[in-house]
Amino acid sequence: MNRMDFTPYRRSTVGFDRLFDLMERQARNAGGDNYPPFNIERRGDDEYRITLAVAGFRPADLDITAQQNLLVVQGRKRDELSEGEMLHVGIANRGFERRFELADYVRVENADLADGLLVIDLIREVPDAVKPKKIAIGGQKPLEVVKDDDSAAA
Repeated sequence: MNRMDFTPYRRSTVGFDRLFDLMERQARNAGGDNYPPFNIERRGDDEYRITLAVAGFRPADLDITAQQNLLVVQGRKRDELSEGEMLHVGIANRGFERRFELADYVRVENADLADGLLVIDLIREVPDAVKPKKIAIGGQKPLEVVKDDDSAAA
């Protein structure tokens, strides 16, 4: 089993415990269940999309919960009675729970289910209070938010 040892990094960093714990937990759980399959897409500097293949699930069967730094997607198995005797069951209709760790200030913007794909759009909105600010020396001009080159050109 591959175990990552972050001890040298933990000795020389402060405040990154959550990050190291997250990476170790993900490494432990890497061999787990891969159902349902999913994609994570970066759509812009602060926009992301998670797409899960949930064929056979209806909106009422799915539950999406967003907490601080955690997105949980659950699917509940339906007990549908078939008219006849099933000779082969190859379509997965089992319950699942998929967890996604989110960075600070990332929130769910939208969720949609179409053609067996659950699409969850995420956006990162950093509040002005935590953005870098220019500090005036000697009581000159008041503080102002530092603008990125991209937003300054717009």
